[in-house]
Amino acid sequence: MNWWRRNHEQALFVAATALLAAGGAAALAGADAAARALWVAGTLLGLVAAVAQLVVAIRGGRLSVDVIAVLALAGALAVGEPFAGAMISVMLASGQLLEARAAARARRELSLLIERAPRTARRDVGGQIDQIPVDEVAVGDRLLVGTGEIVAVDGRLLSAGVFDESALTGEPLPVHRAAGEDIRSGVVNVGAPADVLTTETAAHSTYAGVVRLVEQAKASSAPFVRVADRFAILFVPLTLLLAGAAWLVSGDPVLAVAVLVVATPCPLLLAAPIAFMSGLSRAARLGVIIKGGGALERLAKGTVLLFDKTGTLTRGRPQVTDLVLAGPEWDADEVLRLAASLDQVSPHVLASAIVTAGTGRGLALELPTQVREEHGYGLQGRVDGRLVALGKASWVVGDADPAWVRQLRRRADLDGSLTVFVAIDGRPAGAFLLQDEVRPDAPRMIRGLRRAGITRVMLVTGDRADVAEMIGRIVGVDEVLADRDPAAKLGIVEQESAGGATIMVGDGINDAPALAAAGVGVALAARGASASSETADVVLTVDRVGVLADAILIARRSRRIALLAVLVGMGLSLVAMVIAAIGLLPPAAGAITQEVIDLLAIGIALLAVLPGRRHTVPMPDADVATAARLRTEHDAVKPVVEQIRTVADALSTQHPDLDPVRTLAGQLEDEVLPHERADEDLLVPLVGRALGPDATASLSRTHAEIEHQVSRLRRLLDGLPGGPSGDPTLEDATAVPPEDVIELRRLLYGLYAVLRLHNTQEEEGAFSLVPEGESSSSADRFRPFAGTGKG
Repeated sequence: MNWWRRNHEQALFVAATALLAAGGAAALAGADAAARALWVAGTLLGLVAAVAQLVVAIRGGRLSVDVIAVLALAGALAVGEPFAGAMISVMLASGQLLEARAAARARRELSLLIERAPRTARRDVGGQIDQIPVDEVAVGDRLLVGTGEIVAVDGRLLSAGVFDESALTGEPLPVHRAAGEDIRSGVVNVGAPADVLTTETAAHSTYAGVVRLVEQAKASSAPFVRVADRFAILFVPLTLLLAGAAWLVSGDPVLAVAVLVVATPCPLLLAAPIAFMSGLSRAARLGVIIKGGGALERLAKGTVLLFDKTGTLTRGRPQVTDLVLAGPEWDADEVLRLAASLDQVSPHVLASAIVTAGTGRGLALELPTQVREEHGYGLQGRVDGRLVALGKASWVVGDADPAWVRQLRRRADLDGSLTVFVAIDGRPAGAFLLQDEVRPDAPRMIRGLRRAGITRVMLVTGDRADVAEMIGRIVGVDEVLADRDPAAKLGIVEQESAGGATIMVGDGINDAPALAAAGVGVALAARGASASSETADVVLTVDRVGVLADAILIARRSRRIALLAVLVGMGLSLVAMVIAAIGLLPPAAGAITQEVIDLLAIGIALLAVLPGRRHTVPMPDADVATAARLRTEHDAVKPVVEQIRTVADALSTQHPDLDPVRTLAGQLEDEVLPHERADEDLLVPLVGRALGPDATASLSRTHAEIEHQVSRLRRLLDGLPGGPSGDPTLEDATAVPPEDVIELRRLLYGLYAVLRLHNTQEEEGAFSLVPEGESSSSADRFRPFAGTGKG
């Protein structure tokens, strides 16, 4: 019985084809009676299958095109045309087989994840490795993942590793992950054994979420069933009317059967599944789970797009943007090293950012001891014998309110940053500034969505208005609605849905109601499934929102090709029906004609298999490697860029010290300018090949402007006291005229602004083309900070 459930479509197809072929062989051998008997058997087989399909449709309250097949098969038997009936049986059987194969193929990439899900994990307890069931893993456990093993539970790496993430993301190349980075269950360790600190239980890890998503996808009805049912509303009555008219006018029931034979809706049952199957599986290969054909069709129709902010337009996880030291006696790298070492054992989301910052700077982290957490305040422990504390200002700094703390708070408030204060041996040492930064590919993704057919883009967030407005301006949305709770988001989605087909994108639990109310809910589950991914119709399992534009393009193309195949096939069937109704196409010839029409419709549907237009730009491996190397250099010079502001802030018209400015100028000439020249020689042509020459004009212009401003800085410094062409009567740099100090500071601030804007341009327009993980280390994704100076 189980075998029959799994293989009945294939068995039906084989039996119907065998009976048709055997009858044909008998007819060629002159055994007409045997041939007719075999064809009658084939017709009866198809009739039973068609009746079963029709009963299922009637029970579901649907008008089904299967009624035409039932009448055609019964009519073929009644008028003595068993060959035509046997041909119809083969067509119907092939349609059911393709339907089953389409449903299985569309989910094949996802089902493979279930089959390879890890069952056990190796837990490290005091140096002893115990193999335990994956369900027994608790948050905070330390796991050892050997070479070739699958990561069993979401966690944070305690040691660097190389992983094959293709099962989740579709990216074929191994990804290098540094200590401190988050790692998802389901990826394969292809490097040396790695230690993982778990941050989720198995039930709440990525794999468990994907399993639930697959089950939801399996429960969805196939897309081509909806297409067939919609056409049936018009096509079935039209067919019956034409067949009845042919019979009444001619008095010959054979004409009515001929009409029914060529009207058999095989283009609906054969062509549409191929087009939709291609769309679902192609989207899955990009890391987009579309839960069934209904979701794919609604995605294709969407015109209004609503975004939550956190995790969609922003990265969804804070990153360290700067380290402000409490005084000149502290060394930035040492403070970062001690803080990152302590945070290695903390599951807090901010801890991951600080650990990543430390590893991104190449610092050697040590495992802390005597770690103690003060819930709601912070973390404390010993690193290399030194007492380190991380947390809130009130816990680390105390009641004191020194100038550097006040300045830090003002800056954090203006930038919308989070702060984590650090104390070493009981003395405040500084504070980290962290921000959830805009995704570099977000502005280009918004433009891609508009080209894909989205006419209105809204940002709907619970964040405060000034931060939301800034994000909205950067990415280019049409409207920003801030300070909205889940109920308000739900109301906005319902209001927008009244005027157009809506798509809502979010990744948090608070987005679940809005995702459920939208025409299509899209959830980001790259860092694990949540209530939003359970509710959503579409789930992105990769941490690149740009694939949403690709998914919309795929959905629209698949739907367009499916409809074209159906319209051409059914249109030709209508022509054949008219010819049959006037007696020019007998049932046997009509069955063959219908088969030719089916093949034509299938040929059109197969166009969906060919690659279509994409938002994501494919790049040759050589260009990916070049861009990754330049990205590494790009991040390496960022501390010099951040140092410009620090040096400018320290300049005073009263007793100015020009030595830091001259040191900075040397760094700009020795580090920044060579990198910008390499970008002009290598990166600009690379972007031109990927996006076209028009996309490179602004990059080249800012390269020239940066070189010009650095040259101006050097000429100004050379003309000041202490420079090669300075006034020899002013040997003391403190005698620099105030207006020259003001000009020097103005030049530094201008150069800082140009470099910051240019870095953003490169990240958005060039480096966002490279898939995440293609770089050699996490430093490529970490935004370095100057880490010097006071406040």
